[in-house]
Order: sequence, then C-alpha cells, then structure tokens
Amino acid sequence: MPLSRRTVLAASALGIPAVPVVSALTAAGLPRAHADLKPDVFEFGLGIADLTGPAAECGMMGYSQLEQTTAGIHLRPRVRAFVIGSETDRVVFAAVENGALFQSVHRGVLLALARRFGDRYTERNVVLTSTHTHAGCGGSAHDYAYTLATLGFQRQVYDTEVDAIVEAVVAADADVAPGTIALGRAELRDASVNRSRSAFDRNPAADRAVFPDAIDPAVTTLVFSRAGARVGTLTWFATHNTSMTNKNRLISSDNKGYASFAAEHREHGVRYLDGAPDFLAAFAQTNAGDMSPNLALSPGNGPTTDEFENTRILGERQYAASETAARGSVSMRGSIASMLCYIDLAALSIDGRFTPDGEPRRTAPAAAGVSLIAGSVEDGPGLPGGPIPEGVRNPMIEFLGGIDHPHPAWLADAQAPKAIFAPLGLLPPVPWVPNVVPIQLVRLGELYLAAAGAEFTIVAGLRVRRAVAGVLGVEVDQVLLQGYANAYHQYVTTPEEYDAQQYEGASTLFGRYTLCGYVQEFTRLAESFAAGADPGRGPAPRDVSALQPGFAAAPGPDATPPGRGFGDVVVQPPAHCARGERVAVEFVSAHPKHNPRRGATFLEVQRRSGTGWARVANEGEWDVRFHWRKEGEAVSIARFTWDIPTTAEPGTHRFVHYADVFGPDGTLRPVTGTSAEFTVTA
Repeated sequence: MPLSRRTVLAASALGIPAVPVVSALTAAGLPRAHADLKPDVFEFGLGIADLTGPAAECGMMGYSQLEQTTAGIHLRPRVRAFVIGSETDRVVFAAVENGALFQSVHRGVLLALARRFGDRYTERNVVLTSTHTHAGCGGSAHDYAYTLATLGFQRQVYDTEVDAIVEAVVAADADVAPGTIALGRAELRDASVNRSRSAFDRNPAADRAVFPDAIDPAVTTLVFSRAGARVGTLTWFATHNTSMTNKNRLISSDNKGYASFAAEHREHGVRYLDGAPDFLAAFAQTNAGDMSPNLALSPGNGPTTDEFENTRILGERQYAASETAARGSVSMRGSIASMLCYIDLAALSIDGRFTPDGEPRRTAPAAAGVSLIAGSVEDGPGLPGGPIPEGVRNPMIEFLGGIDHPHPAWLADAQAPKAIFAPLGLLPPVPWVPNVVPIQLVRLGELYLAAAGAEFTIVAGLRVRRAVAGVLGVEVDQVLLQGYANAYHQYVTTPEEYDAQQYEGASTLFGRYTLCGYVQEFTRLAESFAAGADPGRGPAPRDVSALQPGFAAAPGPDATPPGRGFGDVVVQPPAHCARGERVAVEFVSAHPKHNPRRGATFLEVQRRSGTGWARVANEGEWDVRFHWRKEGEAVSIARFTWDIPTTAEPGTHRFVHYADVFGPDGTLRPVTGTSAEFTVTA
C-alpha cells in the first residue's frame, strides 16, 4: 500500500541527519592575524570546470516556468575559481554560472572540500557566488520554492554543480604560485537599466544622488599576473544575467558568460577542451537586484530585439569595461582575511539605530507578495503556483499540499504593506525557503566583499557597503556587496522601496525591515572583523536533504527511427559553404540525460589538416548551437548549427557527433556519428 505524502514527510522529518561542522568556531570565525604579505606579492591559483547539466527535459532555474525545460546548448556554463592568499590564510572565490547558489550546494561543496583538504577550505574562507543566468538547469535546491518548476529535487543537477565547483577549486589549489594582483576600476553606463524606478525614487535624495542615472555603473576588476604576463581577471558589475528570455530552451551562461568567452577564447585563444587554460576571466555579480540588461525594459528587448544578439552585446560591453579597468589597474597591497556567521532572517530583533524611524523592529517569517507572482515585466515572470494555466497540474505542489495556505493576521501585520500570496515560511512540512543564512566578510588586499545570499538593489547594497566601510575605516568604493553568495532567498530592498511593492519588494521575503537587519548584522560582523574577535557562528543552518521529493521522469532506453541507426546523419551539410554563412547538420542521437557529457562535448567541427582532422569548434563556443528534440517516445534528434566565422580558415570540414546510448539492458554505450565532408570557402 503506498504511503501518503504526510506519512513520508513525517517519517523523514524524524530522521534528518546531523551535518558535521565543517570548520570549528575558531576556524570559521577568526581572520587569524591578518597575515600581511610582502607588498605587491600574493599567492594565487586559478581553476575552471564545465558546469553543463542535462541538455534535455530538465526544468530551468530562474524564470520558474514549468514549460521552460532544456532542449540543447547555446553556451556552456562554467565555474571559475580563484584561490588567493598564503599557505596559512587563503580565500576561495568561485564564480558559478548558474541560476542561484543554494545552501544545499554550498554544504555539499564544503563537505567535499573537507574530505580532500581537511580544514584548508571551510565555510569561513570559501565564497561561492552565482552569476544568476536564467538559462541553466534547475533542481539543485533543497528549498521547495525553488524546485516547483523543476518538479522537485534533481540529483543529477545537484551532483553536477557540486562536482564542477569542487573540480575548479581543486584545479585552482594545484595552480597556486606567487604573483601580483592589481585593482582597477571603470564605469559602464550602457549595460543596465533600473527596472524598478518607481521604487528607487522613494529612497532619500542622498541615496539617489549616488546613482544619478538610477544604475550602479561601477566596474571593479582584479588583474592576476605572473612574470609580467596577465593570467586572469575577476570583474564585478551589477546587471541581471537575463538577456536570454523565458522562451529560450538552450542552456546558456548568458551575457556574463559571453563576457568570459570573449576574454578567454577570442582574446587569449583559450580552448576549453585542451587542458588547463593559461588565462581565465570571471564576471561576477554585485547588487544587481533592480538592474536589468533589457535596456528597453521588456524581455529580450534592448539594445536589439534578438535575445542572442543582446547577450553578445551586453557581454561585449562588460568585457570592454573590464579591459578599461585592467589597463588602469594598480598593484594591490594588504592582507587576506575572512569571517562568516549565520543569522536567522525570520526572527531578527533590530535596534532602532538601524531603522528609518529609530524604533526597534523585527523581521518576520518569509512570505511572498502578490507582485512576486506577477514577476518582473522587464525580465520575466515569477513564482509558479498562481499563473499556472487551467488544466495544468504540478505534482510537486500537490505533494506538498498546495501553495495557497491561509496566513495568520499577525503575519499580515508583520509583512505590511505587502499583500501576501503565500506564507512560504509557514508552509508544511518545513519552510519553503531558508531563513538561517550566512553573511561573510572577505578582505582581498585593498578590496572588501560583504557577501550574502540575496539579490540586493543598488541602494540596499549601498547601505550595507556604507555600514561596513564605516566600521573598517575605509572608503565606500573599497567595499563591494557580493550578492548571490553561499545561499539564496530572493531579494533585499530598502524599506522605502519595499513600500512600493514592486516585484523586488514583494520578493523581499522577510518583511520591510530585512535590509535593516542585514545592516545591523554586517555592522556587528565588521566590528568583530576589525577587532580580530570571535563573532560567534550563530544559529545552525538547517539540513532538509531527507525531505526532497522529485517527480521529473527519467528517460527510458533510447530508440531510433525506422531504418536508421544511432549516429546516422539525418540532414547533411551542403557541399560548399562560405565564411559568414550558417551550416546545419542533424544526427540520430540519444537522450542527453543519459550522459550530459560534462567536461566533454556533443559535437566537434573538424578541419582536415596535413596529419588528419583538427577540432576548430564545439558547442562550448559561441558560433555553435545544439538543438535537441524528441520524436515519438524515445527517439532523440540532435541538430547542430555552426555560424562560420569570417576568420575561418578555408578547407575541408566535417561534423562529428558524440552521444551515449542507453540500452534496454540498462547499459550505456558510446556512439559516434560523422557527417559528409564540406568545403568552407573564403
């Protein structure tokens, strides 16, 4: 007899395993003695890993749309890791090209690093941050609000993210060697627009004056060099990674991914399958909560009406600004230090020193506002559950008992003026979003990062930066708000912006005084940081890994069309193509979930050379796209297009497709398909 939903959840709740403390309190909290290094000399290492998840029938993370499932690859997402410091004091910074960095993944990475490195890398000195692309695989969260559109937890996606991040950190650790780090700054004013201007305009004049165009134009770049040659850059700029719309079904690292691609592949000739690259360029987020790349303030619109072209242009602009900052960079001095603690956003008591009216206030259990359901009309829709079309069912929501639970009057008062759609913090079996989350301070020479797991608006970020800078006695521009870090709980607006109840305010889950709580707690953390004192680890983050249902069906054995075999070419390329043209090919393939080919490739474009065939492109690069489609119940067709670069070397070319077929006996076997040869002419 099948068990009921409530029976399963109740039984699981009694058996939640305790999570080992990854680092002792003294290791997790104290920055030791700040370990000053020799002026202008640091140790650092760089590492990269492929992050691509299943390229077919996997719900995507970001727009929360049931119908947006993966169906190919546009530009493979990656993890770029930086290890900075000395043998005794190091910081790991990983820029992860996914939708959000959930606590589930944060915990998984820390446990894996502890198994490999002991206490070298802990929650204290590891910063994991997402670029927030909305075109990646979803389902890695242990928080139900973020797995509704993926029909629950997706183990394959979770393992991909944890493994890729660990792989990049391990590579960076192995690469550690002396070098110099320079700090540069620039401004970029045509890659973002304020998508919530009516809310921004409610802020005090002194805050608005810092951002006269209602955007944060700051570009901050670290330049890593050895023996006088650049080996890497790390750039922060605030704009949403949403040039790709919710109509897109190709996995893509979006505009920030293109910026990395332009810097690495186009400028420095990095080939992602040729071993350790000799140059890495990461593009990280800051306080991008109200910053949209859709300059015409509608999805896929601005500067053109082509989402792919917009992705390229916005990435190109970020890359160019990074280069401007790098050219003006100055060698850094200082030390490496880090500190972390946890706070309970659902139950913070806030001193009147940190509230707009000087009165003590409290945060509240999480609640989603009605405007969250409507979504951001500039970038895309919001949480599924309200706008599900008639007749469409979500088994994940049904299993959990629905999202439209009544909420008590006291929660409505605590969340006012928000009109509550769903009391996420009170829903069974456990809150649907995390409430105990980490905050972290990191010093990288002359630059400080205030890291938190949310999307801060530019003024919200400014207030945290001012608080931290004031305590540490540094200039505000030396402090960056590192959003999307180590956890995710949606937005943080100012109280004034919250009152407007735009999408960002409705998505500020813990009430009007959420930012006030953050400013208070970052002030406390900065005071401990400056004094070298122990801030206390704070409340323990929860582990709900035992309460993770999943309803996405796994694909069965692969099949072929009548009269065809695996790897057969269905559509051949033309015999002759010119540079600048698009050429296409189709193969009988296998379901990508059977082997997502992380760190490998589904396609190579090859050119005949004197010694055989040489790879010239693959679907990890801008000019190649992989489109997957299903025919019938189990036939997979892989279509690849190649936009032949104007710089392509003329000659004889071919396409080679790789896949892994899942047979009726439960085994995987590799297959290869090879197209007819074709000539590329000048």
